[in-house]
Amino acid sequence: MDIYQVIKEPHITEKANLQKSDANQVSFKVHMGANKIEIKRAVEILLKTKVLDVRTMNVRGKRRRMGKNVGRTSHWKKAVVKLAPGENIEFFEGM
Repeated sequence: MDIYQVIKEPHITEKANLQKSDANQVSFKVHMGANKIEIKRAVEILLKTKVLDVRTMNVRGKRRRMGKNVGRTSHWKKAVVKLAPGENIEFFEGM
């Protein structure tokens, strides 16, 4: 898989900000077919940081209602990337 297709967007939440400050971990929404090795390679090449560990999880879509119509949000995959001590991603520093 192409490294430009692996990482879709950063996942910025209150919990992700706590993980960044406490454990030097950042969260990303990634391609559903990406594995840990591809995610690690993409983060190291694109963001120029050293990655120690990658944890992934599949997030199920939630049911949503609009009046009498019932739908579902999309399923997506989340990756929590642990960076080496002293490494940082400049995009997250301004948050």
